[in-house]
Amino acid sequence: MTVIVTGGAGFIGSNFIFYMLNNHPDDRVICLDKLTYAGNLSTLKPVMNHPNFRFVKLDICDRAGVYHLFEEEKPDVVVNFAAESHVDRSIENPEIFLQTNIIGTAVLMDACRKYGIQRYHQVSTDEVYGDLPLDRPDLFFTEDTPIHTSSPYSSSKAAADLLVLAYHRTYGLPVTISRCSNTYGPSHFPTKLIPLMIANALNDKPLPVYGKGLNIRDWLYVEDHCKAIDLIIRNGRAGEVFNVGGHNGKRNIDIVKLICKELGKPESLITYVENRKGHDLRYAIDPTNIHNELGWLPETKFEDGIRKTIRWYLEHRAWWEEIISGEYQNYYEKMYGNRAVMS
Repeated sequence: MTVIVTGGAGFIGSNFIFYMLNNHPDDRVICLDKLTYAGNLSTLKPVMNHPNFRFVKLDICDRAGVYHLFEEEKPDVVVNFAAESHVDRSIENPEIFLQTNIIGTAVLMDACRKYGIQRYHQVSTDEVYGDLPLDRPDLFFTEDTPIHTSSPYSSSKAAADLLVLAYHRTYGLPVTISRCSNTYGPSHFPTKLIPLMIANALNDKPLPVYGKGLNIRDWLYVEDHCKAIDLIIRNGRAGEVFNVGGHNGKRNIDIVKLICKELGKPESLITYVENRKGHDLRYAIDPTNIHNELGWLPETKFEDGIRKTIRWYLEHRAWWEEIISGEYQNYYEKMYGNRAVMS
């Protein structure tokens, strides 16, 4: 089949493209990406000459461009990873998140309606559920948990989810949605916690941790995430939402200390900065539904996944050093430079 992957030059999207080309050699994969700050074409270098792969630089909000691509490629499946996804950036400038994450989703689904597809899949986030209290480890997000967003980013993703389900009900569009916990692994952009800490630790720079680092996230290795999406688009029932996570909650501070240990760096590098506005306390996904319906369970233990991730960053220094030397460095200084409070 022919699959359009939007946002495929980003972290999870690129890993999904690698997964698809490796595991479904007869499928054709078209990557559509605007190449914003988090879209890095060098990430796709291993597959740029693959006979079943095509890259198209395009904004999902460009209706004429999207329609033209659909006419050319006649896709069977669309998997939408394209999104502005950094919470801090959404607090600084909400409008771009509304445009890309909501309007862009509508443009893609309109194209799916016009040209016909077997499945439209929306890659969402557990952040649409808000957060859970730190003192209730028995509570988890299920597909029936009410939407209760905390940031412009999560609000834009929740709005997109509702729009996707509305297109299914109103127009009969065959859609699915996955809401995943925090994903980590190779080619994760350096604004995110794990790659930021790895890069800074390797350069003996301060490791900025919000508040006291007690916020808890449920972590999932990127390949396990890709396997889940592949199962959903092939076997998931249209109109259904699937929570994807692994009962793998970790405190941010514990993640940072583990990275220090693995790299042989002192914990004195840890620097506590002013907490993020509206910072969610705890995320925790219950993956019972996807396990019961599709047989999916995460296969990678966090201790193994974090070592594989660290090894990737050690072996691909040029990739992330090029990123942090440019625009990202200016953004980093703006976000963290004047708020450091040494422990």
